[in-house]
Parts: sequence; C-alpha cells; structure tokens
Amino acid sequence: MQPSSKYKKIVLLFAIILLPGIFYLLLYTGEHHYTKLDIIGPREAVENADGKFDTLYHQIPYFELTNQDNQTITRDDLLGSIYIADFFFATCPTICPKMATNMGYIQNKFTDKKDLKFISITVNPEHDTVEVLKEYAKKVHANTQTWSFLTGDKEKIYDLAFNGFFVNADKDEIAPGGFLHSQMLILVDRKGRIRGYFDGTVYSEMKKDLTDAIDILYKEDVVPLKGEKKLQIEQRR
Repeated sequence: MQPSSKYKKIVLLFAIILLPGIFYLLLYTGEHHYTKLDIIGPREAVENADGKFDTLYHQIPYFELTNQDNQTITRDDLLGSIYIADFFFATCPTICPKMATNMGYIQNKFTDKKDLKFISITVNPEHDTVEVLKEYAKKVHANTQTWSFLTGDKEKIYDLAFNGFFVNADKDEIAPGGFLHSQMLILVDRKGRIRGYFDGTVYSEMKKDLTDAIDILYKEDVVPLKGEKKLQIEQRR
C-alpha cells in the first residue's frame, strides 16, 4: 500500500469517528446561527416544589371539533406535531380561496414532513357541515391525511379563535359573505404554543417567511434553544 493511500485512509477513519462528536458539541455548546421564533401570548412564572421557577406559556386551549370525515379532532391530537391553523368558511367570496391556495402550497412544499399538520376551522358551522367540508377539501385539492377541515359549536369556535388563537371570528352582516375572520395562518409548535402569524393572502409571505419559520421549528427539534429548560406545561381541558 502506498504511504499516501494509507494516510488518506487514516484521516478518513478519524473523520468518521470524530466529526459526529464535534457536530454534537457545536450544537449543544456553540452559538446557534438561526433566528429564534418568539413564543406569542401571555406567560406566567410558576414556582416548583424546590422553590425554583418555570415559565408557563400560553397554550392553545382544549377543544373538540369534527372533521370532514366525521371524526373528532381534539387539541390533544395535535400536541406533539407542528401545525398551521386558519379560520375560513366554505362560501367565502373573498380571502378564503387565496388562503386555501397558499395553505395548499405549504402542504405540498413540506410533503417530506409527515408530522406537519394543517387545520382549517369554519366560522359558519351552521352551513359548513361535514358533507360541505368534505366537498370543500376536494375543491381545494387538500391532502386530508394531514389537513383537516373542522366544524362544531359556533360559540365555542368563536371563543377558541379569540381567546386561543388571538384572532377575530364572528358573524357580520356587512362583511363579504356575512362573516368576519382573520386572514392569518397561525404557526403552532409541538407544545401547542403560537410561534407566528403569516398573512395567508400573500404568496410571497408563504414562500419566504412561513417556510423559514417552519424550518426553524424543525431545527429546534435537533438544537434545543440555548438555556431553555424543559417546560412543564399543564394540559388544561
């Protein structure tokens, strides 16, 4: 064996052995060169038994809604997944088609992320029955394995929008189609915390801002935020 060939093999062997360890060390002790997403909403300090404090962040409250396949979907079904939520109604004549198109763009862009979920919650549940939602899902070419269209009690949906997702949703006679709702797509992390709002009617915001934000959340799975403790989040019904 030529000396140069032997030397190359030794270098390659050391690289295989040492590089994973160096990479791990940089991840957990070095500076992380990506933007941290804010955790949106009120927060409070909670004292532990040992006298130390943890931060309790706002979490999407518990809900039970029904999807286009007449299955019950709850808040807890989504815990552990990153998901994007929006509010819409099937007969919306203005912003909803754009929002659905852009939600579809994100769904198609991240087909490799099997645990990325999407939920669209109707603000007109009296009209948007399970059957209507099923047809709407077909109309917008949604993959219903990961994208659910949800209906339920109107007052509970409006309360969830306002107090859970911090967006507006209400009946409004002067609004196009008779209902008022936000055009925002809302990014929620695995712990049920809001991490960003993105205008669902603006394609460029989907292509850049929301795409980047989703990538950042997946990076957090690999690179825990420096100094962040394991949060103790109470699951409230």
